[in-house]
Amino acid sequence: MIGLHKLVERRAGLLIFGILLVSSIGGLVQILPVLFAPPPQSSAERYPPLALAGRALYIRESCALCHSQQIRPLLAEVRRYGAASRPGEFIYDRPFLWGSKRTGPDLQRIGGKYSDAWHRLHLTRPRAVVPSSIMPAYPWLAERRVDGIALQARMRGMRRLGAEYTDQEIAEAANAVAGKSELDAMVAYLQFLGRGGAPRQ
Repeated sequence: MIGLHKLVERRAGLLIFGILLVSSIGGLVQILPVLFAPPPQSSAERYPPLALAGRALYIRESCALCHSQQIRPLLAEVRRYGAASRPGEFIYDRPFLWGSKRTGPDLQRIGGKYSDAWHRLHLTRPRAVVPSSIMPAYPWLAERRVDGIALQARMRGMRRLGAEYTDQEIAEAANAVAGKSELDAMVAYLQFLGRGGAPRQ
């Protein structure tokens, strides 16, 4: 094995070939599942306008850095978070927010677990509901309004990526979120998680 290693190090062409081969295998491992992804599950749902706006805020506030949205099929995870994630659940997710960092709990099945009031308090004063929480507070979400024009542009972009939003739904989106705060949108998104795919246990 040491002889092969020395041979590869001494021949630049062989080293480059090896790097390209390993990189190609890594690329195929990532690309092939996307090309052969299953069709949407019958239970998969598109994000309603307010929840879609909340998803954009979730990304903007970098929530995915501390929360994953992918429950692995391991007994400990299923007991703690609910049914294991399935590929068809993510058919309308662009970008995917699976993540692997769990400073906070996985949120894939958070929808319906707590009330809207609980989420509002948790987002603005986390330690009021979870004393040991290290999550930062997001009080500005209650002060800012959802941008309906940006939401319509997002829906048009999502339609190009496969979400079947109609022209009428896009036209009505700005009115649907008129007067709604970013906090309303974030809560709508969290309450939608886990409801558009596999049933919760």
